[in-house]
Amino acid sequence: GARSDPSPGRMLGIHLRAVAAGGSGVLALLAAEGGIGRVADLPLLFVLLAGCVVLGEALPVTVPGHDEEVTTSTAFTFALLMIFGLAPAAICQAVASALCDAVRRKPLLVAVFNIGQCTLALAAAAAVLHAFGAPATPAAALHLTPGDLLALAASGTAFFAVNNLLAGVALALSQRAAIRGVLLDDLAFQAGTAGLLLGFAPLVVAAASAGTFLVPLLSLPLYAIFRGGRDAQLSEHHALHDRLTDLPNRVLFRDRAERAIAAARRGGRTVAVLIMDLDSFKEVNDTLGHHHGDLLLREIGPRLAARLRASDTVARMGGDEFAILLPDVRGADEACEVARAVLEQLGRPLTIGGVTLDVRASIGVACFPDHGDDVDVLLQRADVAMYNAKSARAGAAVYDLNQDPYSVERLVLAAQLREAIERREIVLHYQPQVDLATGRCSGVEALARWEHPERGNLPPDTFIPLAEQTGQIRALTMCVIQQAVAQCARWQAGGLDLDVAVNVSARDLLDLDLPATVDDLLRSHGLPADRLVLEITESMLVADPHRAERVLRQLSRLGVRIAVDDFGTGYSSLTYLKRMPIDEIKVDRSFVLNMATNADDAAIVASTVGLGQNLGLRTVAEGVENAAAFAVLQGMGCDRAQGYHLSRPVPAPELEAWAARAAGGELLADPPAALLAS
Repeated sequence: GARSDPSPGRMLGIHLRAVAAGGSGVLALLAAEGGIGRVADLPLLFVLLAGCVVLGEALPVTVPGHDEEVTTSTAFTFALLMIFGLAPAAICQAVASALCDAVRRKPLLVAVFNIGQCTLALAAAAAVLHAFGAPATPAAALHLTPGDLLALAASGTAFFAVNNLLAGVALALSQRAAIRGVLLDDLAFQAGTAGLLLGFAPLVVAAASAGTFLVPLLSLPLYAIFRGGRDAQLSEHHALHDRLTDLPNRVLFRDRAERAIAAARRGGRTVAVLIMDLDSFKEVNDTLGHHHGDLLLREIGPRLAARLRASDTVARMGGDEFAILLPDVRGADEACEVARAVLEQLGRPLTIGGVTLDVRASIGVACFPDHGDDVDVLLQRADVAMYNAKSARAGAAVYDLNQDPYSVERLVLAAQLREAIERREIVLHYQPQVDLATGRCSGVEALARWEHPERGNLPPDTFIPLAEQTGQIRALTMCVIQQAVAQCARWQAGGLDLDVAVNVSARDLLDLDLPATVDDLLRSHGLPADRLVLEITESMLVADPHRAERVLRQLSRLGVRIAVDDFGTGYSSLTYLKRMPIDEIKVDRSFVLNMATNADDAAIVASTVGLGQNLGLRTVAEGVENAAAFAVLQGMGCDRAQGYHLSRPVPAPELEAWAARAAGGELLADPPAALLAS
């Protein structure tokens, strides 16, 4: 097959080596023509300018608002080019660059690339000067005329163009960004800086023509520029970094995120914003003191950096909240992988002041363009995802619109939900439960649907979490119980003996008024209490078990039956089955779906059914989607089954017709297609 395009990393290596080889070739050619010998014979003026080149290379000027450093050596190197020619200028610049890169311990390839980059740029400038008729001797070059300005401007432009192109391509390849975008991104700043430095070169030449002793004095204004730039950079650093951790702060994070989004918008890439909150930071402060808390916060940055790329950003947003910017990911899945790697790194024991701490955190993920197109939206949605991860104890979570109570769509839907409950737009569908001994429909589970006037029939996972988050769950639950009790009473009056199951939320279970409200509904509709089944989940019993037990016992005394939904997936202790007034357990669908082919699932279901039989509890299997599962459950002695193999949830009239057709007991065999389609 055809070979794939070279990766950005490989292309970067090719570019660096090509520039290094080209510059080295020019230097070798100059040396072969006697360039080194000419350098050794040059006068004091050359020595002074060469010293300024080394000094300018060693003390780069940092410019606030820009990541790049500006080396003032360019002005003196260009003056050397104008006065002494290409060979002395290129060799001097190469030596200065090599010395400084060695001190800074830059990789050999990068150091040689830097030499090659400047050499090729100087060679281009020298070619332009030669085309304009460069002075033949240093003495002639020292006497500039107005006519020389055009040649200097043209050669300076050539130097800038070649130098900026070679450096820009390297930067683009290292950042996996579009070359054109990188070159244009900071073009005005680069051109302005180059113009100032190259424009300083004629002043150096003019000073040298007036007297060699004046050249060192030029270092004074350059030193002032260096000090001013350093002080400004230090001030900017303090303004853009957190004082405690020295990590970027919210301002710098926003700036980098905006740049990343702009680049991603041009290149069609994905940017991820992660918000991380430490789960136990308050306990550290309260137990060990704020000093230990500060030491812990200082360790977060280095720990995260060990699992992130150099192009990623870690920022402290305030308190124990941190943000991570991933400027180039393949999507939310990759961002979530990074989040899990960060959590794993944080989870390693950390010793602070002689105390070993177990650091845990929650991370929310939001991506451009899927979850928002600007920084503020991404930060807000990553924050929502983080709180969802914390409440679910999931570690990391990706933003989900359905779990965001603050989105405009959700706020509108919340307001409409309140009106929908009042307008009776919430309706019930009923999924039958079949008695496995007789094949008859013996009960139903009531499932809410929202008949939205604009969006059509909405499933419960669209509005029930919204009702829980906005405090409307009690009104919604009462609406559902009232409809279910009324419908069940009508069935009883018509000779259809069914019980009806309704799901209640954790907030409902802790409502001490729930038993009295349910009692009133049962009495007003004349429905025997044992015809109503209230379904709870195991996890609901954990938050406030004593209050939950009190509510359940009051409901049980009324005669209402209590079922545990999703049995086996939540609370690990079984003591509540003995302590709480439980009448029924519903085997979770995750075990039932594959039990006909998976021995482990079958064993779990069989154990649950046996547990129910031993404790005198009714067992209901959910998620029965094929005849094989139906048959296996019959053999186990399970009491009831429900699932798509039997029927989907349907409105009350369809349920009545379905129950009538099932009354003959034909569900004991493989149900006919017509029955399943009901």
